[in-house]
Amino acid sequence: MRKIIEQVVERILWESRFMIFLAVIASIIGAFILVLVGTYDIIIVLKDSFHAFSSLEHFEGFHKEAVKHIVSAVDVYLIATVLLIFGLGLYELFISKIDAAETNNRASKILVVHTLDQLKDKLAKVIVMVLTVTFFKFAIDFHYENIKTLLFLAVGILAISLSIYFLHKGGEYPSENNEKSH
Repeated sequence: MRKIIEQVVERILWESRFMIFLAVIASIIGAFILVLVGTYDIIIVLKDSFHAFSSLEHFEGFHKEAVKHIVSAVDVYLIATVLLIFGLGLYELFISKIDAAETNNRASKILVVHTLDQLKDKLAKVIVMVLTVTFFKFAIDFHYENIKTLLFLAVGILAISLSIYFLHKGGEYPSENNEKSH
């Protein structure tokens, strides 16, 4: 009797992993919504460009606003990418391997996740890019009135550069290297 209860409890525990499917669906839906938001930002720039090129007074203010909208769109697209990688990574880790991603030569290997460490690494890289774009977005609007503010900008750029350098210096996982050598 004890063995049967143990088997039932273990089966229930094992099947509870499917609750992660809700997080997968929510992440994919969130990514889709953010892609729509980013695309809307680009449509705004496209619409405003027709007015900007029609007169010189509209064009002067258009440049800075266009850059802000485009950088915002890139930022939103990157966050959508984080959600997509997260959702697909959770699915691969907890539910099942995505056979189409594993076997398709055209599939991006960034969407293939075998371990939690790989998922964290891929997410960290995209998040650093999001922070870089966000920094750039704020740097556009910031008013550099003295040498101190320019120094802060330089330190911020150095910190971002170092973080990107150290992320790429880490290399690949041993399992990925073994797969390439076979």
